[in-house]
Amino acid sequence: MVVMPSQSARSSEVSPAARALLTLEILQNRPGVTATEIARRLGVTERATRRHIAILREAGIPVESTRGPHGGYTLGRGAALAPVVFTETEALSLVMAVIDAHPGAATAGEGEDVGSALGKVIRALPRAAGHQAAALRDHASATPDRYPSRPDPATTSALVAASAARRQVRLTYASEAGKSWEDVVDPWAVVVRHSRWYLLCHVHRVDGVRTYRIDRVRDVVELEDLFEPPADLDPVASLEQHLGIGWEHATRVVFEAPPEDVARWVHPAMGVLGRHTEGSVLEGSTSNPTMYAREWLARIPVPFRVEGGPELLDAVRTAAAQLSRAVDGWPEGPATAS
Repeated sequence: MVVMPSQSARSSEVSPAARALLTLEILQNRPGVTATEIARRLGVTERATRRHIAILREAGIPVESTRGPHGGYTLGRGAALAPVVFTETEALSLVMAVIDAHPGAATAGEGEDVGSALGKVIRALPRAAGHQAAALRDHASATPDRYPSRPDPATTSALVAASAARRQVRLTYASEAGKSWEDVVDPWAVVVRHSRWYLLCHVHRVDGVRTYRIDRVRDVVELEDLFEPPADLDPVASLEQHLGIGWEHATRVVFEAPPEDVARWVHPAMGVLGRHTEGSVLEGSTSNPTMYAREWLARIPVPFRVEGGPELLDAVRTAAAQLSRAVDGWPEGPATAS
């Protein structure tokens, strides 16, 4: 990686090696470019430009030259792609994004993948920007995710590759409740939603669409069979539609309010919200009834009745009993100061 100096950076702050890499980028983008053009773009002499070309050739990059009025420099066959080039602002924004998404990257040792990559980015920055980025990494604090769900990069890459090649995969999945199973699926798309990575897929076992969290995928094997995704597929919209479908335990909750008053408290993973004679009804499924009852239902400030399934009913009864015991013996009504 190379960081391109800002326009305000002094010419002396850029090393010959950095200019050689910038020269490589120019050669890749403009085959046949002349020494005069390169020199003008980099703000150096033509003699310096020829030194940068020599550095590239010494590094094994085939740079061919053609003499004459229409001559110039061209990358030969087998030339590697030019390194990624960032401006200082882009690089600092990248450092901030990494710390925001991975709070532990600022304190992780060099052996950690994200922390190691962040260190390399910072070391590649020009001196002034590098000092700012290092200070940001060392002194900025970020609140860790309460429920981290970082998927394995190799697993994610395998699913993305299979989706791009439109090949079926056999995967092993572990639900939040600890149950594991194998499925043959058509991996339609990988979707990131609220920092969680999901696989939107068609599952052959149930002949239906499912959304699997990639951090719970334990194994992926690409198969020879091909698939064709729906022609009108909208991955984000389809993910929202299917988040609460297909899990082990059915859920059904009736609210004493119309859907428009309840919708703000219900997210797609809880199920599908519709109208009911008493107000509205939420039907879906979950792999974790306890979490559904204590973290999702308990925060909704609308009177409701749980009609099913049995696992959710048990979870709600347990939570209600615990909360009732917590206030046994206390006088009813709001407490008053003495």
